[in-house]
Amino acid sequence: MFLPRRFVQFLFAATVMGLPLAARSTDGAPPNAPAQTGLPVEAKSINNLPGPSAPPKVNPTLSDEMRGDIYMARKRYREAIDTYRKGDPNSPILTNKIGIAYHQMLQFDLAKKNYEKAIKLKPDYPEAINNLGTIYYARKSYRRAIGYYKRALRLEPKSASMMVNLGSAYFGRKDYIHASELYSEAIEVDPLVFERKSQYGELLQERSIDDRAKFHLELAKAYAKRNDAEHALVYLRKALEEGVKDRDKIPNLPEFASIRTDMAFQELIASAPKPL
Repeated sequence: MFLPRRFVQFLFAATVMGLPLAARSTDGAPPNAPAQTGLPVEAKSINNLPGPSAPPKVNPTLSDEMRGDIYMARKRYREAIDTYRKGDPNSPILTNKIGIAYHQMLQFDLAKKNYEKAIKLKPDYPEAINNLGTIYYARKSYRRAIGYYKRALRLEPKSASMMVNLGSAYFGRKDYIHASELYSEAIEVDPLVFERKSQYGELLQERSIDDRAKFHLELAKAYAKRNDAEHALVYLRKALEEGVKDRDKIPNLPEFASIRTDMAFQELIASAPKPL
């Protein structure tokens, strides 16, 4: 259908000015609107119409580190490594993050090489020192892992994640007393340290424990000692479901004294969840 040229010009003007067509009458003015100053729309030429609005401001360009972090969050570790390498080759932070990417791909030798390089670039870099400890932990060289974790904690004494790592290294050596003490210290610093999901920052928190049932029992005891019945029961249930040994002794353990009269604790013990 052929449309008059003036009507085509009106449609174009309405679109450019950003007003909904439904709000306009055929003479170019919105219905019930007050009189506008200046010439009416139909009296203007298209050349005099206001141009398109300025484009929105563009966010600053992401740094290589930020883009690498995005790849890490998406578990695209190879792309993360390539992106981090576009940055400063003498940056201990980027070098450490390259090590973490290799670590996630279980390429421990390359991860270790980058952690050591990061420490050489910055000898007092606690995150890289901690991460180097996780390499020895993964290789079950717990004594050496303990040495690196202690060194990292001397530089960052309030790091709950490093306390957990040191505790896990003692746990690996079946030194449950020291492990439990460190888990308790970590919870005091950060009550949710065991609840936080893995993140791709600068520091790795060790999660690979061989005896999960025993590990969760130790966490239940640590939370119970600080009267946190909610978390104590969560981890106690996990321990029971994972087949923790000496189940009949649990109610009388001294660590559970503060929650022994708790109805939920008594019900959990009475229900005796079977190992999954």
